[in-house]
Amino acid sequence: MLVLPAETAEAAGVCPAPAMAPPDAWVISTRRLPGICRMPETASPTVERYATDGCCWESADLEGLLAGTGPLVIFLHGNRYDSGSAKSQGLALARRCRQFCGCDQDVRTLIYSWPSQQDGCLLKDGRSKYRRCFTEGRYLAWLLGQIAPDRPVAIIGYSFGALITMEALEDLAVAQEEGRPVSPWRDRPGSTRLIFIAPAVRCDAFSPRGPYREMLSGIDRVSLVINSRDDALRFYHLLDPCLKADALGYVGMPRRWMPADVDFSMVDAHRIIGRQHGLPLYLQSGSLMRKICQAAVTGLGDGCQPERLTSAPSQAGPRQEATTSVMAPRPEPQAAR
Repeated sequence: MLVLPAETAEAAGVCPAPAMAPPDAWVISTRRLPGICRMPETASPTVERYATDGCCWESADLEGLLAGTGPLVIFLHGNRYDSGSAKSQGLALARRCRQFCGCDQDVRTLIYSWPSQQDGCLLKDGRSKYRRCFTEGRYLAWLLGQIAPDRPVAIIGYSFGALITMEALEDLAVAQEEGRPVSPWRDRPGSTRLIFIAPAVRCDAFSPRGPYREMLSGIDRVSLVINSRDDALRFYHLLDPCLKADALGYVGMPRRWMPADVDFSMVDAHRIIGRQHGLPLYLQSGSLMRKICQAAVTGLGDGCQPERLTSAPSQAGPRQEATTSVMAPRPEPQAAR
């Protein structure tokens, strides 16, 4: 194959492929904010925007972040992520969504960076970050409460990122009931999607009497990517002495726990990911990222042309293969040991 330099190719009448523009990516960081026990009325997180030349991050403000009406994808990372890793993996996710969904610049990606850098041994560190998730849920609730109710939003939460998301939506539901000045998230007109990857959340979270059942009233779609061989999630119940439940990301959940009007899908990635726990493993899988990105972005806004997402049938079991939509039903996840 003859490869020509760009100048030579243009002179020969061959148009080189245009370079892909950098994604519209932003970062909001709570790494320097203190622990809190309720949703704040105001906060001062650090805000940055990825430069249009794609070479650095620039200082920005919250007003600029929330401006616009196009689809917003919020990415929340898991434990043991420093600031640089959160940014790089958030960018990788944004590029993957564009690759698989063909989305244009109207889709904005927000990387929610929280203080999860490694600190001590695995179990002690995990317990500390588990407690921090409840603080982060309050900060995220404050942020979500400022998003226009008709703006389409997809939240992609990895590991503890799913717990932060659920806590935030619960806080918003309570704030709305109390009449606080927040953007409504129950029955909001804008599309709202949750995509959880290896979620470090109790498996009965969405059960009929589950602790996060009420937040589903404002959700259009819930997509789960679980790993039934994940060694980290296997010991999820050790994070809290009062937590007598398996991880949702380890055992999954049955379709009947989800309201009929919520589009639901679940896939088990154990054949691809194996026993490991790490977002880069998911980012490297073309089949998994196609499912994740399409669940999050396809049809979310005018910039993405719909490609119909196949949901799990109503009788789907709690675990599913990574390469198919459904597998034969298996025993129910255990909500208590």
